[in-house]
Amino acid sequence: MSTPTEAPVDTAQERLARAKDASRAVAQLTSGRKADALEAIAAGIERDAARIIAANTADIERGRRDDIGDALIDRLRLDEKRVASLASAVRDVALLPDPIGQVVGGHRMPNGVALEQVRVPFGVVGAIYEARPNVTVDIASLALRAGNAVVLRGGSAARESNTVLVDVMRTALQSAGVTPEAIQTVDDFGRDGARALMHGRGFVDVLVPRGSAALIETVVTESTVPVIETGAGVVHIVLDESAPQDWARDIVVNAKVQRPSVCNAVETVLVLRQAAPQLIPVVVSALQSEGVAIHGDDMVAGLVPNVIPATEEDWSTEYLSMDIAIKVVDTLDDALDHIRRYSTGHTESIITTDSRNAERFLAEVDSAVVMANASTRFTDGAEFGFGAEVGISTQKLHTRGPMGLAELTSTKWLARGAGQIRG
Repeated sequence: MSTPTEAPVDTAQERLARAKDASRAVAQLTSGRKADALEAIAAGIERDAARIIAANTADIERGRRDDIGDALIDRLRLDEKRVASLASAVRDVALLPDPIGQVVGGHRMPNGVALEQVRVPFGVVGAIYEARPNVTVDIASLALRAGNAVVLRGGSAARESNTVLVDVMRTALQSAGVTPEAIQTVDDFGRDGARALMHGRGFVDVLVPRGSAALIETVVTESTVPVIETGAGVVHIVLDESAPQDWARDIVVNAKVQRPSVCNAVETVLVLRQAAPQLIPVVVSALQSEGVAIHGDDMVAGLVPNVIPATEEDWSTEYLSMDIAIKVVDTLDDALDHIRRYSTGHTESIITTDSRNAERFLAEVDSAVVMANASTRFTDGAEFGFGAEVGISTQKLHTRGPMGLAELTSTKWLARGAGQIRG
């Protein structure tokens, strides 16, 4: 008498394999089919908003017990407005032009063979991130619109939220006639799931980490699959002698206060010495009225009250909180030197009405996004018109800056001949 066969044990590697298989089907979907699938996801998020928020509440309560910090709690939170924004962002992605099949370049060879370079999906996009349930939806929707499958590792802080969001999205794909295997999670395998993702060569085509500097460093150093590095944001704003007081005040306050827990929030303000007496009191007063703690050098402390003495560590700190470092420098050269030394290559801005200083800053600063007279908070895929974003790439290979649909594609060459052979 034979014994019943036990059901196979689900493993992280098997989920990677299912994502790889699903990627072939997703790559063949028409633009309209992909848009319909995303509309189903958006509708599912709206329909299950109460369930999503309940799961998120459990994550937040656990996060407070574990004392994960206000910055992570803010990134973790999903209230009714943020859930509605998730659905809206998915619809925005669905409306974006489909990049697949776009002709990037091409020419005809002397022998008559016609060449075209066209955009194609990567295949399987992996993501490892922390306490960001919005990333679960953003990356999945962008990956699908670009014809990819996706494997997610969202971290323990958001495990209840991500579990529900993945279930909602997979159910929505099923209802739209698209294989739900195109969205996978390895969250329930913990660190082993993250390790499988980092070592998923042959299954995962590209891996994107989002989170702390430590997480990103771990993924970059341990992965055997290609990684698009998204860096921490030690973001700078420079105020020169020509900076209008209202521009300096409003831009610095917006860049720090509007949402301090994100990577494009300003962390260090550099003020040219000649501008310090007229700008620092105005800017610091506005920051302090919003509850921002000022970490400043001796000159800053001599101009305004309640300054925490800045240490060397402050210049390289991504606070992600209501803290800011302010330093007085002698010249624009000194400001540029400081940025070269301490910047993480994310975003820098200068406030000036001197066009020569503005153009020099734009030309010489080597960061993913360099601005003149604008808040660093604009470094964002949605603000740049990309819909949602995968992250802000601070590396130089493949892509740099906010990553949208085009950055989740590769290219291939199509050659059309008529019997030519190489001599």
